[in-house]
Amino acid sequence: MPSSPIPLPALGLIGFGAFGRLVATHLAPLFSLRVHDPFAPASAFAAAGIEPCSLEDAAACPMVILATPVPTLAGVVRDIAPHLRPGALVLDVGSVKVRPAQIMRAGLPPCVDIVATHPLFGPQSARDGLRGLKIAVCSVRGDRARRVGAFLRRALGLTVIMTTPEAHDREAAAVQGLTHLIAKVLVAMEPLPTRMTTRSFDLVMQAVGMVRHDAPEVYHAIERENPFAGEVRRRFFALAAQMEGELGEVDGALERRVQV
Repeated sequence: MPSSPIPLPALGLIGFGAFGRLVATHLAPLFSLRVHDPFAPASAFAAAGIEPCSLEDAAACPMVILATPVPTLAGVVRDIAPHLRPGALVLDVGSVKVRPAQIMRAGLPPCVDIVATHPLFGPQSARDGLRGLKIAVCSVRGDRARRVGAFLRRALGLTVIMTTPEAHDREAAAVQGLTHLIAKVLVAMEPLPTRMTTRSFDLVMQAVGMVRHDAPEVYHAIERENPFAGEVRRRFFALAAQMEGELGEVDGALERRVQV
C-alpha cells in the first residue's frame, strides 16, 4: 500500500499585494499557504490558485510572514497578537528595519520568535528567478535568524546578508534612498531622450525602470520611515547645490568672455 505524502508545513502570509504574491509564488511548493488580505481583489487569489483565509487562521500557523506596508504594520501586529501560537516564528519583509523591529518586539507576545527581513529585490528584478538575489536577515527575538538564513540560501538560492536593523537602515538610506530619490527626479523630468543615448544613460534609465512602478508606500517607507534617510538626502542636496554653484560661476565667466 503506497504511503501517504508528507503534508507541507503551514505558513501564514498576511498581505497579498505585489510582493505578497511574489512570496506566495516561490513558497507555495514548500509550504501549505494560508493567505489573508481583505484588500486584495478576488482575481489576485484566483490567478494564484489560492483560497483566502481569515486573519485568525493565517496567524495561527507555526510561521507567519507579514507582507504589509510599513505604515500599517503596527495595526497588523496588534490584530494578530492574540492568535499567535507559543513558539511561532514571525517575519516581516519591509524596506526598513529599525521601526518594524521596534513595532514587532513591542507588540508581539514574548512567546514568539521574531526575524526581520528585507528582500533586496522586487517583482521587477525577480522576473527571472530569485537565485543570486540578496536578502537582509536581522535577529530581533530568539535564535532562529541563522536557520532562516540557511533555509533561504538552500531552498531559494538567495544571497543572505546577516545584519542588524540599525546597520541595515544606515546602508539602505544610501542604497535605496538615493536610488528612489534620483528615479523620482528623472521621472518628473520626462520626456527624456530615447534615440541618441549613451550606454551609461541607458543603464541609469534601466535602474529607473526597476523602481518606477513601486507602490507609493514603498517610496514613503524608504524615505520617511528610515531614521537615517534624512541625513543622506541633506548631504546629497548640499553637494548638488555646491556643484550647481561651481557650475554657475563657470557659466558667468563664459558669458563675460562672450560679451567682451
